[in-house]
Amino acid sequence: MIGVFAVEGALHLPHHELISVDRHRAITIAKQDNADFAAAHITASDGVVLSAWSFRERSGNGSAVILLHGQGDNRAGMLGPAEMLLRHGYSVLVPDARGHGLSGGQITTYGVLEADDVRRWFEWLQKEESPNCIDGLGDSMGGAELLRSLDAEHGFCAVIAESPFATFREAAYDRLGQGFGEGVGLGRTLLRPAYFAGLIYARAHYGVDFDMADPAQAVADSAVPVLLIHGRADRNLPVRHSIMIRAKNPGTVLWEPERADHCGASTAEPAEYERQVVGWFEQHAAHHSAY
Repeated sequence: MIGVFAVEGALHLPHHELISVDRHRAITIAKQDNADFAAAHITASDGVVLSAWSFRERSGNGSAVILLHGQGDNRAGMLGPAEMLLRHGYSVLVPDARGHGLSGGQITTYGVLEADDVRRWFEWLQKEESPNCIDGLGDSMGGAELLRSLDAEHGFCAVIAESPFATFREAAYDRLGQGFGEGVGLGRTLLRPAYFAGLIYARAHYGVDFDMADPAQAVADSAVPVLLIHGRADRNLPVRHSIMIRAKNPGTVLWEPERADHCGASTAEPAEYERQVVGWFEQHAAHHSAY
């Protein structure tokens, strides 16, 4: 029963609605940075309607970034990185993940369905704005979904994931152990049968195979340049997740800010965070334009 309850909780997250102050802040950011602001919508492969905000720089650098938020959050949670990137001339697209914000969808699948959602947002950007480069930046669940999407979309110039999980299975072991005030060891051993019970339940009742939520393997199979950011103080998803992802692809770069907690690099080391993020995108935009 532990596995079933855990899966139900993972699939059906509390809905964090967008509020008027979020939209007001987004419009203010767009005005400050001379960007055109608009709502955007696409339809996913299963008919779910997904929603986003588009910030299009009127005199930018010709590149755009898709920003993906974390579990239980919504697009407003990525307005900080959006504002930073707009200052550097990037257009940005900030979607709500399925089952979050104003996007439709009854369940969250941690990349199983979301990988194709990201691909469709990529294609929307290509059609609507035709940027020279499309990059991606995701936090936690959003970072894992972005990496997982590399199976479906090979056209990113570069991507960055902060505090992602390596595989849904490893994250589940963490969560199961944390539920009893312990670490991953308990999840991998005594509670391991609970994970497999939950896996079977999700397949039978929802048609979702959580073993497909495997960002590490997607990175292993991809040629897209990947920067991982993972704070050493992260107790939510420990840094071993990003170390596991990097081990799958030697070209992957990992920055480990010493004092940063979960998705906390921009707070712990704001100047270095900006340097790392903008520098990574600039580096690979230059490489892309050379071909």
